[in-house]
Amino acid sequence: MSSHSLLQRSTIQLLRFHFSFFLLPVYLFALGQVPAIQASHALLIFFILHVLVYPASNGYNSYMDRDEGSIGGIKNPLQPTRQLFLVSVVMDVVAMLLSLFIGYLFTACIIAYILASRAYSYRGIRLKQYPLAGYLTVIIFQGAVTFFMVYHGCSVNKTTDVPLTGMIAASLLIGGFYPLTQVYQHEADKKDGVLTISAALGYRGTFIFTAIIYSLAMGLLAYLFYSTGEFVKFLVLATCMLPILVYFFKWAGGVWKDENVADFTHTMRMNLLASVCTNIAFLILLTWKLFE
Repeated sequence: MSSHSLLQRSTIQLLRFHFSFFLLPVYLFALGQVPAIQASHALLIFFILHVLVYPASNGYNSYMDRDEGSIGGIKNPLQPTRQLFLVSVVMDVVAMLLSLFIGYLFTACIIAYILASRAYSYRGIRLKQYPLAGYLTVIIFQGAVTFFMVYHGCSVNKTTDVPLTGMIAASLLIGGFYPLTQVYQHEADKKDGVLTISAALGYRGTFIFTAIIYSLAMGLLAYLFYSTGEFVKFLVLATCMLPILVYFFKWAGGVWKDENVADFTHTMRMNLLASVCTNIAFLILLTWKLFE
């Protein structure tokens, strides 16, 4: 691709469209909980989040970070240009305008998500440099807020009566994986003046913390499905998640012996496996619901 073509290679690479796949489980989980789905809005919301908002957020983050080393999903990132910044702004504006077709509350949530994402990366605020504030921003917005928007926006009657258990479970699911995505970046982050929750916990601490948060997520999901008399669905979900646990404990064992195993390759494998299994699990539950 020549540098004269419309979009530069670095811009396309750093929007990291493939990264939306890692955030898809929350959308599928929320959609599977909606009593009556408005299909056209569900499709539009999928497009707004996964094709516009998430990639724009990735792009803006890369524009601010100017990473030299590996970042989520990219081993050798190209350097961002001004075009990346402009494209991410345009995508956000389009996302906000399209959100108006869903409703005002949904639009307000999208704007809040975008602002939180900017505050996370923007050099003047940079919530990501603080371990707790950065972590909470990510899990609240990528988890609970996203669950709320999807549930509210995809429902026929635009309900605001969104199950709190589902919102918290969504945040815990994100919270259980997020520190693992930072585990290979401790040195690069330190150079940039960023102390992630993973760096604050250390290598072993990250794995212990993740295991605790993930257990809480699964416990809450068990309660959610049990309380609605759908415990069989939880068993299906848990079965789909088994490969994640096997890989996690194998990797943790490796890191216990040698911290160098907490590297980019293992992190990306974990990320991909977790996303594939979780997406399959929630897709099965969503399909099941549609045939009930």
